[in-house]
Amino acid sequence: MPSSSSLFPSPPITILDRHYRERPPRRRNASPLLAVKKTADGPPPSAKTPTSWVSPDWLTSVSNSVASVLGPKDESNIPVAGAKLEDVSELLGGALFLPLFKWMNQYGPIYRLAAGPRNFVVVSDPSIARHVLRNYGTKYGKGLVAEVSEFLFGSGFAIAEDSLWTVRRRAVVPSLHKKFLSVIVERVFCRCAERLVEKLKSDAMAGDSVNMEEKFSQLTLDVIGLALFNYNFDSLTSNSPVIDAINALCKIIPRQIKAERAVSLIRETVEGLIAKCRDMVESQGERIGEEEGDDYVNENDPSVLRFLLASREEVSSSQLRDDLLSMLVAGHETTGSVLTWTCYLLSKDGSLLRKAQEEVDRVLQGKLPTYESVKNLRFLTNCIMESMRLYPHPPVLLRRARVADTLPGNYKVEPGQDIMISVYNIHRSSQVWDRAEEFVPDRFDVAGPVPNETNTDFKFIPFSGGPRKCVGDQFALLEATVGLAVVLQRLDFELVPDQIIGMTTGATIHTTNGLFMKVSPRRTPSYMRQKSNKRLSCSKEKFDFRFSDFHALQIPKGWDRLVLSLETGKSISKLEKAIVRNGSCQWRESVSESIYLSGDDEAAVVKIVVSTVRCRSQSLFFRF
Repeated sequence: MPSSSSLFPSPPITILDRHYRERPPRRRNASPLLAVKKTADGPPPSAKTPTSWVSPDWLTSVSNSVASVLGPKDESNIPVAGAKLEDVSELLGGALFLPLFKWMNQYGPIYRLAAGPRNFVVVSDPSIARHVLRNYGTKYGKGLVAEVSEFLFGSGFAIAEDSLWTVRRRAVVPSLHKKFLSVIVERVFCRCAERLVEKLKSDAMAGDSVNMEEKFSQLTLDVIGLALFNYNFDSLTSNSPVIDAINALCKIIPRQIKAERAVSLIRETVEGLIAKCRDMVESQGERIGEEEGDDYVNENDPSVLRFLLASREEVSSSQLRDDLLSMLVAGHETTGSVLTWTCYLLSKDGSLLRKAQEEVDRVLQGKLPTYESVKNLRFLTNCIMESMRLYPHPPVLLRRARVADTLPGNYKVEPGQDIMISVYNIHRSSQVWDRAEEFVPDRFDVAGPVPNETNTDFKFIPFSGGPRKCVGDQFALLEATVGLAVVLQRLDFELVPDQIIGMTTGATIHTTNGLFMKVSPRRTPSYMRQKSNKRLSCSKEKFDFRFSDFHALQIPKGWDRLVLSLETGKSISKLEKAIVRNGSCQWRESVSESIYLSGDDEAAVVKIVVSTVRCRSQSLFFRF
């Protein structure tokens, strides 16, 4: 278990690796979706046929006959999609939501898709979606999604129904309170984003293209591990069996691939983390007091797990494990996809990318985001929202009718009817949105409320709606905004040309082959550069110079080369060897953009490690 003094401990290997050492994996012809090794830096791979999460045993044959679905008399008023065998191939071959979109344009906002022994009512109308989602519990349940996910989530609140769901949701929601989010922004979101930036800078200096989808997935896995368990997966810099297992399960094909070993490994890991945290809570006698209420945060371990255990709720370790697994998979998968597609959309329009960077510069002034400052990044927030409109996660929501019901428009459904709410269709429907398939962040008013299902009347439902709305929506939006803000603040990026960015379906929308980009350190904009008259001196050697701007030092005569390392309370940056010419020192653009040498941060401490031909290395400390 991580030390209480650090949020970034080394991952323990006993739990993670023992499972695989004792049970060496057998070689088998696994699905491409379980091939989760990190991609090598370099050019993007050639396009390949995507794999769908729809299992062939679900869609064995398709009929456009109403009689084959409902018998000789159909009183539902729901048109039946005239699907053909090639349509089944399209469903099985890639992104499930794409043929659903095609049929919406052909049959309208509601239709029936008959697939072998099973049929779905596909909904693409906001008013019908609102009716179904708001009537969860009384008229509709989770249905199919709970059935195919039970092997992983067990009785976790993400798929639990009825009274169990009510009890578990009531227990989990208070852990995601405002103070927790405020602490986690600084201690987890920002730190993990900075580590991503340093990794990307290293790749950039090597001249490699970078698979940003992979990097964002690694970032969000590290974030969710720390936020939930105070456990560092460290996936940006290392490999472990548990990382591969989590990535595999996020892309699993329901009922097509048995992933018992991956599930066993993840459950064993989470159970170990719960046991260790429980021991710490018990040994310290930790308990959330009445005066602290729902704002409790353990300063050494602000994780969700710590909150749940300190609340002293009577809950089994297996139930807690299932709840946390629900949050782990959902939290990792959703935000990684949001970052991937937002980065892709911004990179396709240079003017929007520059506008987002200018807002980040203006609002943050070179500093890291905070819980409060993120609220002022409204254009960036709208970019993320518009990205989720075009690429919603998940692209479909599944429900099952518990009773006979009449939908808006006088469409009738019977008990047991599976309903597929196509979020993708609603978000891209020309009947719902102007310029529906264009990336237009300004469609959302920066002075108005952040769009959600309520203020858009269910035209925009990236986090679902009704009683089963995602409990982590604010967490996910904050994480995406902070992560993207830090990346935009420090880096420029552009798409590697001639890529085919296709889509496929996992738990969310993935690219088929990755999102490869060229990344470069961003030059500090001229309007952000400032002068400083503060002078620094050293008593050991006659050493007197001043910072003239972010990228130059005025150096006394006789000093002809030096190596610098600048350290503030927030970050460290190693600067390359610099050659002195005409009394000034220029270095390559490897300095972290978070370090500003203007002296406006009174709390900043600068450590200068000097190595010259005139003296041995020494460390000098100065406070602005």
